[in-house]
Amino acid sequence: MTRVIAVANQKGGVGKTTTAVNMAASLASPSCRVLVIDLDPQGNASTALGYDRESESAGMYEVMIGEAELIDVILPCPDIPGLDCAPADVDLAGAEIEMVAQDRREFALRVALEDLERNYDYVFIDCPPSLGLLTLNALVGAREVLLPIQCEYYALEGLSQLLKTVDMVKSHLNPNLTVGAIILTMYDGRTRLAGQVAEEVRTHFGARVLDTIIPRSVRLSEAPSHGQTIFTYDPSSPGAVAYREAAEQFALVGN
Repeated sequence: MTRVIAVANQKGGVGKTTTAVNMAASLASPSCRVLVIDLDPQGNASTALGYDRESESAGMYEVMIGEAELIDVILPCPDIPGLDCAPADVDLAGAEIEMVAQDRREFALRVALEDLERNYDYVFIDCPPSLGLLTLNALVGAREVLLPIQCEYYALEGLSQLLKTVDMVKSHLNPNLTVGAIILTMYDGRTRLAGQVAEEVRTHFGARVLDTIIPRSVRLSEAPSHGQTIFTYDPSSPGAVAYREAAEQFALVGN
């Protein structure tokens, strides 16, 4: 069965997009097809996967308001076989307003995915840093949530609200939704705080936390500005090694 994963955290700057594109890139291969759906109007996942932001072709905005089919906006990632992207741009910010009058607006993405997901082994949905209608669509369309938490002060701030939203969606809109895994990001081994936060998260969530921790890395931050994932930008860097290991662990979670 296709694993449809919402990569979500309403707190910004936690490595959410970095996690979505690099987990997807690590899992993709000629024999394992992976799709990244960019549902963040900032479009950073699209940029990291080589999408031209100046392009006038349709993207997730048109899909969400019902003017395009998902299959018609998907583009292949030029550097990684097996990896595709459904891109976003700033127009997507207006979709939440336009969708308010739609019937069953929370199900727009699920409907768009119905005939397509069988083409992929994994579908990663990169959510915006909010709990608005776009994130709600991702949670309704997904089967599991991958939750990045940064190893910094206030790491757990707002997390209870996100988990309440996941529970609400599970109760009323998507009974199959689960928190599949939690990944610790932006770890700085030079500080005691990072270790304390990691320990606190593991205490709270136990086995759902992936063993591998993603280090704070300049190379991870630089890669998207070159239109690349870490695996083509600097495949031997600590960030690439960590995401490769985390992806291997995440793959086993679903088996």
